[in-house]
Amino acid sequence: MFGRSPFGETIANDPERVVGRIVETTLGDLTNNFSKQNTKLKFRVDSVAGDSAYTKFVGHEMTTDYVRSLVKRRTSRIDAIVDVTTTDGYQVRIKPSCFTVKRARANQVKSIRELSKRVIIEKSKSLDLNQLIQDVVQGKMSLDIYKEAKMIYPLRRVEVRKTEIVTEPGIAPASPAPAAQQVSS
Repeated sequence: MFGRSPFGETIANDPERVVGRIVETTLGDLTNNFSKQNTKLKFRVDSVAGDSAYTKFVGHEMTTDYVRSLVKRRTSRIDAIVDVTTTDGYQVRIKPSCFTVKRARANQVKSIRELSKRVIIEKSKSLDLNQLIQDVVQGKMSLDIYKEAKMIYPLRRVEVRKTEIVTEPGIAPASPAPAAQQVSS
């Protein structure tokens, strides 16, 4: 997705101790674009070969100071949480935020929230994980929400605040343990 660009170092006694660690970096560091410093990407170390560790994407998040800078007095912040399944079987939780120009009424907030959920579900039905993450990180998903939601109420900004991978295709979610059986003697 982001190529094989190196983005950090970690220390361990044994290379196998590195597997499973979460490594954070900013999108600005990966792309050498300072304007993207407000996007944090999380990767989990998946395998180690020699002195290189290979990672899988776990999620992304906007920095809290950036999100707080978008919130203004007498405006509305509209958050939503959407769970989608990609074409390659990943279940991803996407959390968009919409920021209005002035304070919106409750029915406008509700309709913008429902519209943002609908746009995300429709867009992500036909995408695999790599394409979905590219659309979210590059702002294409936010732009699609903005184009449709501005008809309901004027918006100042739309951002996908956070994404996280809930389940991977090969890993089933944890199921409850079977009930204990009584043994008679």
